[in-house]
Amino acid sequence: MNIAKQLAKNLRALYFGKNWTAVDFRRALEDVTWEEASKSIQGSNSILTLVHHTMYYMKVQLPVFDGDELVASDKESFIHDALTSDIEWASLQKEMFDLVEKYARKIEGLSEDTFDLPFGEEKYGSYFRNIQGVIEHSHYHLGQIVILAKLVKSD
Repeated sequence: MNIAKQLAKNLRALYFGKNWTAVDFRRALEDVTWEEASKSIQGSNSILTLVHHTMYYMKVQLPVFDGDELVASDKESFIHDALTSDIEWASLQKEMFDLVEKYARKIEGLSEDTFDLPFGEEKYGSYFRNIQGVIEHSHYHLGQIVILAKLVKSD
């Protein structure tokens, strides 16, 4: 099995469809308006915040694939601009899907022996741990997004 191709396939399936859970970002967000995406229910993160949050970790990891340092802050992962229109919401979703494809291509470009190497520094774990972590993390937040979408639509 080619680990790089499998991880990239799993990431794409999570965002574009045909994954084992039969839930993906594209379908989960397709009928969510910008107002719904922006709404926080009972102090929870909004759908918009969770989209930004999942994108953040891919964005900060991309430079590591090119040999740069990992520069990230969990606190910063929740900071984003507000939406004011469906055009902005559609643009953000396109940005997310483009980012996913770029990240998947970076994964596919890794050699098999790279997955055991430190992800920038030893303290961050291996390439495999970080890539698999992004996938697991995104699945976790996708579940929240699905629930939040149901709640904002019934409100």
